[in-house]
Amino acid sequence: MNKKSVYIICYNEERKIEAAIKSVLGWADEIIVADSFSTDHTVKIAESLGAKVIQIPFENFGKLRNVAIESCSYNWIFSLDSDERCTASVQKEIDIIISQHTSNNPTTYFVPRKNYLLGKWVKYSGWYPDYRQPQLFKKGTLHYNEDLVHETYTTDSAPGYLKEAIWQFPFENLQQMLSKADRYSTLGAKKLLGKRKGGIGVGLLHGFAAIFQCYIMKRGFLDGRCGIAIAIYNFTYTFYKYAKLAELEANWGSPDQP
Repeated sequence: MNKKSVYIICYNEERKIEAAIKSVLGWADEIIVADSFSTDHTVKIAESLGAKVIQIPFENFGKLRNVAIESCSYNWIFSLDSDERCTASVQKEIDIIISQHTSNNPTTYFVPRKNYLLGKWVKYSGWYPDYRQPQLFKKGTLHYNEDLVHETYTTDSAPGYLKEAIWQFPFENLQQMLSKADRYSTLGAKKLLGKRKGGIGVGLLHGFAAIFQCYIMKRGFLDGRCGIAIAIYNFTYTFYKYAKLAELEANWGSPDQP
């Protein structure tokens, strides 16, 4: 059976969900929107486009994805985030992979992503091909561990790689970029609690290492303004992750009232 399910996880993405759904509309045999009780018009928009909306309380990204996968009806599943757009060339490549699939072929596939930021396509900074996790897979071959953030996964075989790329629009503006650094550094600190030691100095050390890795080693300087913004974003996320970890460990509070 060559039918395909697409699932999209989201929360308060009324500005992005329509374009994400439309990028697979007419190609996917089923579109599942895994929502975590959005308070905006995300659900209304998704349902108006014919998507099936399921509500999943957010505990962690791993569990969210596992429940979304279980809700898919068909044998082949394509994962799309609300800030991603599936291109026609990717759809064609996926159709060929599914139609020609044999027991000797991989059951999971990574998909390259082209990221657009600050009015430019990002070619370096570690943002291309930017494989995040297998996005095309057969049902039952991929399972996520229930990590708070940057969820890990297990597969039943070595993955394959698509040649064509989907598009991603990770941030609408710099404010959104800072908001994500704040949110993910909090989740990252909770994930590290009990596993590593936090601290301001430790945060600075890891933060500057993140800048060096992104801007120098991954040639972010060739991305111009995007490279600078991404390097500072990586520093901010990394520094505050370890600083917030120290805060959780020490449980700093207010002094007693004199």
